[in-house]
Amino acid sequence: MVELISVILLFVGLLGACIVLFNKLPSLSKLSEPSGEFKELIISKAKTEVQKIPAVKDLSYELYLQKFLSRIRVLTLKTDHKTSGWLERLRQKNSQKNQTNNNHYWDELKKAKRGK
Repeated sequence: MVELISVILLFVGLLGACIVLFNKLPSLSKLSEPSGEFKELIISKAKTEVQKIPAVKDLSYELYLQKFLSRIRVLTLKTDHKTSGWLERLRQKNSQKNQTNNNHYWDELKKAKRGK
């Protein structure tokens, strides 16, 4: 019952959103897209405001990128080492399993030969 009510509310909400969007489409189409000069003006203002911050003045983006990539590299090496250990343990378990199976095989052959 609760599921039915929630599904009905979902559809009613989607229908309401579609109606509002349909009513606003004419006014949205009349809006003009901002010019390239406006975008450049906003970007230049943002850059100047950011450069006014004392901590950002001496910030080297290349150094930040280098540190970030170094951390990513260390993380991947740690992951590689961990998976390598898991793989080695799986191989050891498989090898031990094969040795025990192999010993039983030869024991059964010896018993079969003795029985003849």
